[in-house]
Amino acid sequence: MVLTKNIKKKTFILIIYFSHFRYLGTGQSLDSLHYAFLVGKSTASIIIRETCVAIWDALHAAVMAQPHKEQWKEIADVFQQTCQFPNCAGAIDGKHIRIKKPVRSGSQYYNYKKYFSFVLFAMCDANYSFRYIDVGSYGSRSHSAVFAHSEFGQMLQNKALDLTEHTALPGTTSPAMPFVFVGDKAFALGENLMRPYSSRGLSLARRVFNYRLTRARRVVECAFGILANKWRFLHTPIHLKLETAISAVKAACVLHNFVRARDGYNFEDSLTHSLHSHRPSVVRGHRQGAAVREQFTAYFMSPHGALPWQLEAI
Repeated sequence: MVLTKNIKKKTFILIIYFSHFRYLGTGQSLDSLHYAFLVGKSTASIIIRETCVAIWDALHAAVMAQPHKEQWKEIADVFQQTCQFPNCAGAIDGKHIRIKKPVRSGSQYYNYKKYFSFVLFAMCDANYSFRYIDVGSYGSRSHSAVFAHSEFGQMLQNKALDLTEHTALPGTTSPAMPFVFVGDKAFALGENLMRPYSSRGLSLARRVFNYRLTRARRVVECAFGILANKWRFLHTPIHLKLETAISAVKAACVLHNFVRARDGYNFEDSLTHSLHSHRPSVVRGHRQGAAVREQFTAYFMSPHGALPWQLEAI
């Protein structure tokens, strides 16, 4: 009798394990899980939610902890080696996660692409690992608004990220430059946040800056592509309750980091993806941010900072 109970318990645990990873890995519907594992659709939904929460609780402190001062420097060193953008502490962007319309949500989750979604905002390093995520903001909100109201955005604004002290760019002795994050035109320019110049009437130096920034910023888009190709439930609308869908995305992000830390990922530039980026906003940066951007622009045109192929690439 005891043996029979243990067998049943182990069988149920296997059902939980395989149904959860079958959903994340393939995006199969609850109907498919119902027939594949002979569990009710409501039971399958509960299994997915509880397992995702458990995965997040178990892994996020280990694989997505906030970097400390030395780690920020290590992240910046990799950006310099792989993207040739010095003093870069991370790349930021947002991704719309397609969902079914939440009950009594009005148009809050209806985005400019004309479908329902919530936003996955992320900051990642040059190894395509997520260092911070914010999941669940209304799809109708811009990426800059999601960033500004996120814990990460607030910490950056309040100088609470424990970033490395200002450091001169490679090959120079002055001025001491801050460590920055790179984003697209949806984000506001700041001392620690670089965005491209407006595309109108750009000088050669500013076109080079935009190219160099794009080389660094694209890693977050690539990270989203790797995430979606590994966990294919992100390729289709998520037909789960909103709270469960958010938990599933958070679990996928920490599993992404866990797999990368364990196995690595041989990424090819040809493995690009279609990322639903928000329309560029008209936010304006303050003078300090503009001065930092001009310093980077001058450096990228100098003998110490120029790349041999950059003029051919723009």
